[in-house]
Order: sequence, then structure tokens, then C-alpha cells
Amino acid sequence: MLEDLSNFTGTEGYTRWSILYRNMVLTDGAKYVAENGGDGGAYWLFDAIASHQPKALRNPRLREMQFWTLKVKPDKSATLTCVADSGEEPAITQHLEFTDFDLPEISLWVAPSDNDLWVI
Repeated sequence: MLEDLSNFTGTEGYTRWSILYRNMVLTDGAKYVAENGGDGGAYWLFDAIASHQPKALRNPRLREMQFWTLKVKPDKSATLTCVADSGEEPAITQHLEFTDFDLPEISLWVAPSDNDLWVI
């Protein structure tokens, strides 16, 4: 999967993946991760990020840009964190007991766009 991700630069369009999170969309690369990031895909990862938006958007710095990182440990547990900028303490942390995500680590950005959408 890692080699395939290097083919994504920019995006041709945005994809809504959930009726629960209508104001969030995926770029082509994020959609690829959602479809191929584990045995059953990784839509759960984008659901997790979206579920944290009420808390994230109370932080003025996270309204500008969010940097999310999923780190998978050898025992397949993982930690999902969000920071406003590199070198800062996480504003949001979620521990996952198990994941089948294929990569040991992935970073995703969330940013506002025109049209009141948030792009991952």
C-alpha cells in the first residue's frame, strides 16, 4: 500500500464516505487508504477522525489545520493523535486495542475548504 500512496498528489475530486459526517470529504489518496488500509478497509479511521471534530473545533488552532497520526504497535494496538503543529503535544489522543491497518504509521491532514467542508 505504501508504494501506491506515493502516486497520489493533489486530487481529482472529493468523496463523501458517511451520512453521519456529511461535512467531511476524502481526497483520492484518503479514499484509497479508506478502501485498502486493512482487511476490511480503514473507513473506521476516518470515522474516528470525524468523531473527534466537535472537540477539535473548540480549539481555535485546530480550526485552521489538523495533523492526525495513527501509529500501530507490533502487538497491533494503536494510538491516534491530533496536533495543531509539529512538535506540539497532542490535542486529541485515542488508544485502540486492535487494528488490522497495514502500515506501521500514517499521517493525515484535515483542513477546511470552501463550501463549509472539511477535507481529509
